[in-house]
Formats: sequence, structure tokens, C-alpha cells
Amino acid sequence: MIFVFVFSTVLRPMNRSITTTVTEFVLLGFPGSWETQVTLFSLLLVIYILTLLGNGAIICAVIWDQRLHTPMYILLSNFSFLEIWYVSSTVPNMLTNFISKTKTISFSGCFLQFYFFFSLGTTECLFLAVMAYDRYLAICCPLHYPTIMTGRHCATLVSLCWLVGFLGYPVLIFLISQLPYCSSNIIDHFLCDMDPLMALSCAPDPITELIFYTQSSLVLFLSIMYIFTSYTLVLKAVFQVPSAAGRCKAFSTCGSHLMVVSLFYGTVMVMYVSPTYGIPTLMQKIVTLVYSVMTPFLNPLIYSLRNKDMKCALKAVLCSMRSRQFS
Repeated sequence: MIFVFVFSTVLRPMNRSITTTVTEFVLLGFPGSWETQVTLFSLLLVIYILTLLGNGAIICAVIWDQRLHTPMYILLSNFSFLEIWYVSSTVPNMLTNFISKTKTISFSGCFLQFYFFFSLGTTECLFLAVMAYDRYLAICCPLHYPTIMTGRHCATLVSLCWLVGFLGYPVLIFLISQLPYCSSNIIDHFLCDMDPLMALSCAPDPITELIFYTQSSLVLFLSIMYIFTSYTLVLKAVFQVPSAAGRCKAFSTCGSHLMVVSLFYGTVMVMYVSPTYGIPTLMQKIVTLVYSVMTPFLNPLIYSLRNKDMKCALKAVLCSMRSRQFS
């Protein structure tokens, strides 16, 4: 909380009275009539609640079921915890704007959202890479897996994901917040993103913008290349398994992760690696909505429906909750 207070304080431009008159931004969100806004509000509220419940259920299942106290499920529970915060960095403000007439967000609030959205997104990339590393060790080095992926090593990897994710953007976003915003304060998006903010600046900083996109691209490419390499080795090892049942089991442990990776990276790379100037604004919003809202919503379904141990643990959690209600 102290960090958030300090961060929000320094986000106020030092010469703001001279360089800018912008004290808040207007997030236009999705266009439409009042009835459309209410419909979108209701739909997004249901998705948000289900996302919190689904990811929360995975966390509870891993905590309560001793059989799931393994590195694979510890990483999954941390990933679900991350997803809860990732979706919460944007959706509550979106819900407010759907039923708000002003659709405003404060200057500090905008850049705080910008910081948390990108930091959590970076952390997600790192988590997906670490989860691929865990599957590589489990399938390609099964005899050495217990000695390599110890509880301490798993905790170190989890901590590094969070630290690197949250230490990568403070300086860059602080520099962007110091740019003069003296023209329009209208952002044609449902969140504070890089391109809309740079478009509103009277004096864009191409060097900071280049560093920002270079850093984002490096995180995406390095993590996706590591995941691709890991699963190439995994597939090679799987095809060497003599029994069909063994191959099926190995594929089932990797299939869920590959589905999540494909959904997340496919949409993120459209926005932050490929040029976006030719993509209509509405399409950019939809693509952003997929990886920022739909991916956290689908992740619990993907992992629970394709994993027998997780399904059994979730059933045990539900039975335990029901028994407590009737007792």
C-alpha cells in the first residue's frame, strides 16, 4: 500500500500547471446506446464474478487437497491468483464506466492502471514460461525432477516472476506520466494503454516509446521462444514413450497449458508486436478484451475440465462446503 501511495504521488507531473491542463481522462469504452451499455455491464459482471470464483476455486483446491501440493499445482494456484489480480486491474473500472455518464478516470488512476496492467501481464508471460519449464522437467527428466523442482526451487521461481514483472515498468511509466498532456483527454479505449496515451501527448517521447515496446517485445518473444523450445523437447520425448496410455497421459498434462499459451500469446502479440495502425479501433478493443478478460475467465475451465486430479479436488471442495452448510 505504501508503494501504491508513493507511486500515485510521483505520477503527478512536476510542471503540470505549466505543461498540461489534463487532470483526468475520459475512457470511451465500447460505443452503443444506454440499453447496450447495460447489457454489456451485465455480461461483463457475470464473466468477472465467474472468473473470480473459478480461479478462487483452483486456489482453494490446491490449498485443501494434500495430493495437489506439488510444484505443478503450486504454480497453477499462483497463476490463478495472478489472474484474479490481472482481471481486477481493468474490469471494475470498465463496469463503472458502462453505467457512468462521465466515464472519467483520474490522472494518477490512469497511470496506476497502466502500471498494474502491464506488470501483471509481464508476470503472466513469466509464469507461463516457468510452467513450461516444469512440464519439461517432469516429462524429459522424470528421474531428476524431484531433486530439481524442490519446494524451495519452486518458491524461488514464483518469487522471481513477481519481482521481475513488477520491477520492469515503474521507470518507463513514470517517464510517460511526465509528458505534457495539453490537448484532448479522451481515450478511445476501455483502459489506459500505451498507444492512446502517446497519441494525446503534446510532445511524444520516441525514445521512451521505443524502449517500452522493445522491452515488451523482448518479454513476449523470449518467453514464447522458451515455451516453444520446451514443448518441442517434450513432444520429442512423448513420441518415444512406447505405450499409447503413457503418451496420452503426457499429452493431457501439457494440453491445458498449450491452450492457455495459444490464447494469451496469440492475442497479445497482435496488439504489442504487430503494427496496430491498420487495425480498426473497435477490433483493438475486442482483441484487448480477449486476453485481458476472456483468458482469465477460460483458464479455470481449461485446467479443471482437462485434469482429473483437479476435478476430483474441486468436487471434494464442493462436498466439504455443502457438508458445512448442512451441519
